[in-house]
Amino acid sequence: MLNRRHIRIKVMQTLYAFKGTESDDLTKDEKFLLHSLDSMYDLYLSILALLIELQKKSLNHNSKLQKRHLATDIDKNPSTKFQENQILELLSSNKMLQEVVTKRKLNFWDLDFEYVDILFKEIIKSDLYNKYINASETSFHTDKQFIINIYSDIIAPNDKLYDYIEDKKLTWVDDLPVVNTAMLKILRKLKLTSPETAVLPSLYKDDDDIKFAKDLFKKTLLNSSAFSQEIAEKTMNWDSERLASLDGVLLKMALCEFQKFPSIPQKVTINEYLEIAKEYSTPKSSMFINGILDRIVKEYQKENKHPKAGRGLL
Repeated sequence: MLNRRHIRIKVMQTLYAFKGTESDDLTKDEKFLLHSLDSMYDLYLSILALLIELQKKSLNHNSKLQKRHLATDIDKNPSTKFQENQILELLSSNKMLQEVVTKRKLNFWDLDFEYVDILFKEIIKSDLYNKYINASETSFHTDKQFIINIYSDIIAPNDKLYDYIEDKKLTWVDDLPVVNTAMLKILRKLKLTSPETAVLPSLYKDDDDIKFAKDLFKKTLLNSSAFSQEIAEKTMNWDSERLASLDGVLLKMALCEFQKFPSIPQKVTINEYLEIAKEYSTPKSSMFINGILDRIVKEYQKENKHPKAGRGLL
């Protein structure tokens, strides 16, 4: 589920938040980093739980329509397509998912039901919903496509849900794009015969990603002074305020990858930190960082310092 850019962002946030030094005990900060990465999985599970609550809401909504004092024929015979949606049925009947959600204490939609109501109202008034319930075809494919469509067009871009997620846990805002991408990817792959584990992917692609997160954090922090000195020596008219800012953290992380991660191509490192700077720092940061890193790489190549080798260069 996690990608390397998201790992870099989490490392950047941890380094910037704690502003530690080489002499600090890194155990606490590393624990914070890993917890921050793990919290993304909580967001993913929370949204799965939200989809299940929307199904329950549909069932409850239809029940209320049928019990109206002056119920119309339509009220008495509402469409049950949403509540019987086969993707939602797979999720709601997934005991492994329910156990994980309960264990991680992510059953909060009962208390925050107003957000379920908001999304449900948006869904049932949409053209997507009307087209879905009025279609003559009923199949697993159409059920799946409906959930993918409402997730892409209604749930994921909902501003009130976004605000709620931000209030619930600030770091979740940065996690949301990755979670949304993962959610759609998993939904598209689901089959009626899929095992319960199909909706419970591993947070990390492999052990290398966990090691990358830990090593990037530790090696950047442990070499912080040396990286700062090298950057300053190679930069004319150095702006000391930038070195103390987020730009400084990104530059140190980039130097760490140049020097301590021989299998990561320099171009990959530069591109990654430029994209992160565009999203998280000032409008001029990417140009500033690109200029410095480009100068450093040219010097390394001229002097044959910190050569790159490994899988990333094949």
